[in-house]
Amino acid sequence: MTDPLIDISNIDLSSHCLKPDELDRMLPQTGDMRQIDRVPWVDDVYSNAVGVKDVTADEFWVPGHIPGRPLLPGVIMIEAAAQISSVLYQLKMQDGNAGFLGFTRVNNCVFRGSVVPGQQLVLLAREQKFQRRRFSCWAQGLVDGNVVFEVECTGMRI
Repeated sequence: MTDPLIDISNIDLSSHCLKPDELDRMLPQTGDMRQIDRVPWVDDVYSNAVGVKDVTADEFWVPGHIPGRPLLPGVIMIEAAAQISSVLYQLKMQDGNAGFLGFTRVNNCVFRGSVVPGQQLVLLAREQKFQRRRFSCWAQGLVDGNVVFEVECTGMRI
């Protein structure tokens, strides 16, 4: 099993280091497409972040993926990774004018476990490369401290 990118043992996952309106400003996804409930921790140089998604039984995908045994779709896990990576980029830009971010590439994606309703998906992101218009992050998802997926996300400002 891969080691987590960030040691979360001393992070209060129920806390909020970003106010809800700050998160709303950074992530244009709303409603069913918002895959981060809160961001409990970001390092001082905006190179590492932790996000949390509380996976619930009333999410849109539950009835159809898979009936009788709902599993969080991998594409939604990747979207969650992209969203926590976007938060890092927006914070690092600091000028409030980061603009719209689009993802251009997903590399080295590996699923190592499943996520089901009632579980908490902890999202870790570590900056890999940062430029004004382009960035990439390593991201992972953890359930109960175990890595359930990892991916490299690349995005750019549009």
